[in-house]
Amino acid sequence: MMDLLQGLNQAQREAVTATEGFVRVIAGAGSGKTRALTRRFAFLVNELGILPGNILCVTFTNKAAAEMRQRIHQMTGDNDTGIINTFHGFCVSVLQEDSHAVQYPKSFLVLDNADIDAMLQIIYEERGLTLRNMTFSAARDMIEVRKLFKDPKYYEDMITLPLDTLREKYEQATSTSDIIFYGYLYQEKKCFGLDYNDLIKFSLYIFHEHEDIRRKWQQRLEYIMIDEFQDIDQLQYELMEVLCGYHKNLFIVGDPDQTIYTWRGANVKYLLDFDKAFPGTKTIMMMQNYRSTPQILAAANALIDKNQHRIKKDMIPTLADGAQVVCHFAQTQEAEAAWMAGEMQRLHEEGMVYRDMTVLYRAHYVTRAVEEVLLREKIPYTIYSGVPFFGRMEIKDALSYLRMIVYQDDLSFRRIANVPKRNLGKRRMAFLQEYAEQHGCSLYRALQDNIEDALFKGTRARQFVTLIQSFAEDSEGRPVSEVLSAILNASGYEAMLRTEGSQERLDNLAELKQSVYLYETTCGEECTLEHYLSHVALLTNGDTAEQGDKVKLMTVHAAKGLEFPCVFLCGMNEGIFPSRKVRTLPGMEEERRLAFVALTRAEQRLYLSEADGRNFDGSPRYPSRFVLDIGRDLLAFTAPPQEGLIREAEDYIAGTQRFFPAQDSDAVFSVGQRVRHLMFGEGTVLEVDMDNGAHLVQFDDMPTPRKISFRARLDRC
Repeated sequence: MMDLLQGLNQAQREAVTATEGFVRVIAGAGSGKTRALTRRFAFLVNELGILPGNILCVTFTNKAAAEMRQRIHQMTGDNDTGIINTFHGFCVSVLQEDSHAVQYPKSFLVLDNADIDAMLQIIYEERGLTLRNMTFSAARDMIEVRKLFKDPKYYEDMITLPLDTLREKYEQATSTSDIIFYGYLYQEKKCFGLDYNDLIKFSLYIFHEHEDIRRKWQQRLEYIMIDEFQDIDQLQYELMEVLCGYHKNLFIVGDPDQTIYTWRGANVKYLLDFDKAFPGTKTIMMMQNYRSTPQILAAANALIDKNQHRIKKDMIPTLADGAQVVCHFAQTQEAEAAWMAGEMQRLHEEGMVYRDMTVLYRAHYVTRAVEEVLLREKIPYTIYSGVPFFGRMEIKDALSYLRMIVYQDDLSFRRIANVPKRNLGKRRMAFLQEYAEQHGCSLYRALQDNIEDALFKGTRARQFVTLIQSFAEDSEGRPVSEVLSAILNASGYEAMLRTEGSQERLDNLAELKQSVYLYETTCGEECTLEHYLSHVALLTNGDTAEQGDKVKLMTVHAAKGLEFPCVFLCGMNEGIFPSRKVRTLPGMEEERRLAFVALTRAEQRLYLSEADGRNFDGSPRYPSRFVLDIGRDLLAFTAPPQEGLIREAEDYIAGTQRFFPAQDSDAVFSVGQRVRHLMFGEGTVLEVDMDNGAHLVQFDDMPTPRKISFRARLDRC
């Protein structure tokens, strides 16, 4: 026993040994909650004799689950590490064991977005719908909203209705959303497919309808532990309530200041009100921080304290004093990246290995300038939960279009001849391959030679050849940036991304265009397509160092739960971090919590940086309010910030904040909510448009719906 409790502080010991009843742990960043969770599991097994198979431990990522299994195996020596899984992973286990209760086979299919889009394609073709009716991205969102809010009992149709009846419901639907929704349910049932919402809904259905199965699982799960409880949503909460209904041993861990998934349905009230829902709850506060220096914690505490809706608490440092938090204001993105690279080289010369350095950012497109500089300076790096900028699908596709103009090479041809879809599938590509081999020519030449063949009738092969030909003839002397924009438009590539709703990919393309323009203006000679493609070929060569010792690059969301000796948090600009999409006060508080998560990943050194200049839309860039929130006294600036810039930033922030709605957590209503407007009276929320900051409301006394800005007052009926 002593081994398991050794080295734990008082709060951690309490968390490990408080095994019975309802226990809530409020755990600050870096307070050792994973350590407490794994020790508690081992304590239950080694000291109390509980069988691992009777313990459920819920994490929020598969990666966290895998790490926990490994740690527990090391402590217990048992290959049976219980049920350590995500909520969705656990539901897959339930359904595999008890799928007979919903007349589904054990070999049901778990659907991802690509599967859903393939089903949507079938529905659109059957019912003559186009992407003008609804994009696939919007359709996926609509289906999710209907499943969660508008038709929350949809699963009963999937479970109880015969396939033919479900088909009839689909065929009789007249509105676009009904067609898509019932068509999707039909397609799901037809192939025994379940999406993420279905997994939990079906599990809950089984537990509600079959007392024997519910009791079996309740009795099996003697102890339940749930990590990251601040990120739990309504369905997960309902599942948890059912599962702990017999033994009533439930242990939860969370930090309200790290709630960063409300856009996915997370609701921090489940953590905050846990003691009200479960009387007799024991609450343990774990506030001692073992990760970060006092200087880093002071900056993080100052930042999060600006949020109004939180439990007031400060993390308590346990480490010795370290370096001050450094802040750098750069003139351009390239200068920002160059400064970061310079600091990395200096730290490396001082003895810090590259793998101890991590670059964090709000969105993937921010990495372009960073990657270019790291490649140039031969600083090795790797991208976590993402693909290197020049290795991303849309970037490789765009460059392949440029290569086709110049080289008409087979690699590029294979990559983009059928992107967007031109009906040049496997059979036709195999024909071209055979012809090219027989005649010793390129695939593109093979297509040109056979364009009149009956095989290519009904395809868009001719349009592709015409596209490449016209650009090959007309591109000489034109700026590369202009050619790139023109071919992405003329090929239909950007239109394809827009219809898919792939905003991140479009942002990456905008960043690529910006980088091409910058290259043109700085290369000091006439910049031809060939010049640029040679330049890019060097950038795409990532073999810059031995395996292992590499700087890590990742989004802040990907860094959740991780820690790093040295963190560079870049792109600290208004419109980047916080995101330009934030339109409400609750949304801004969530962004601030995300920034708090970023700061608290750092152990020894923390660098913040931003770049002046212009955004994609031509608007000026300002330093992030989160830098200003921390305060000058807690930051070491590389150069004194310009007073004029700070004042402009403050004025800009005040101006944007002025238009945020006065309401806080009630500013955004859910679909189906009844609301009252001062002039229009009562109505029902049909949609929530987060990008434009508005509710679509059908008012009772008006023939058509209206989009009402978040800044306008709406009251709950």
